[in-house]
Amino acid sequence: MSSGSKVSEVPPEITRWFATQGWELRRHQQKAIRAADEGQHMLLVADTGSGKTLAGFLPTLADFTPSRQRAQLQPDGLHTLYVSPLKALSNDVARNLLKPVEEMGLPIRVETRSGDTSNERKRRQRTQPPHILLTTPESLSLMLSYPDSEQTFGGLKRIVIDEVHSFANSKRGDLLALCLSRLQSISPSLRRSALSATIADPHEYSAWLANSGERDSVMLVEGEDGAPPLIEILLPNDQTIPWG
Repeated sequence: MSSGSKVSEVPPEITRWFATQGWELRRHQQKAIRAADEGQHMLLVADTGSGKTLAGFLPTLADFTPSRQRAQLQPDGLHTLYVSPLKALSNDVARNLLKPVEEMGLPIRVETRSGDTSNERKRRQRTQPPHILLTTPESLSLMLSYPDSEQTFGGLKRIVIDEVHSFANSKRGDLLALCLSRLQSISPSLRRSALSATIADPHEYSAWLANSGERDSVMLVEGEDGAPPLIEILLPNDQTIPWG
């Protein structure tokens, strides 16, 4: 898709929040919203530091803004799944989801689910799920094995797969592909998004994300350059070495 393509109108709440951070929305972040508005799946390929994780969340945040709340949006129930290797959960969530949700005043409940989650919370999440659940392929597979999984995931609108390049071609990726097929059968309108660092063959990952052979349904979005690296070199001199 060319860089001059028309993009969807961004909710003013999101535009204002970006302005308060001293930022402007990047082209690939706008296209992430467009893909969702057009009902397409999306593969976003971008450098580290380019805001790709935030781009993956923007369509969900847009759904919950007062100016964009859609008639079919339910006040309760699971809206978005975020699937990532466990090591990426804490930092990405704090930086890219909880902060904008709080500062925009959006009515979104966010929770995590992993092997460390208490049994009490796991039971509650099955009957009273948050709007956004952050989890791993293994925990998602277990949730889908429960008899009430159709009730839990019946209203699911979106799944965001982060760091897809790190496990799509592994056994974890095979497990997640099975989960995607099951989720799509439970919620046929589910839209899938995957976020990846720069890769040699993005079309291979588009095919994996399509999950049912419909590769044309996946919008490939190439991100802008990431933040430039900040490199400092400590030169020896007569001053005290800071770690000495």
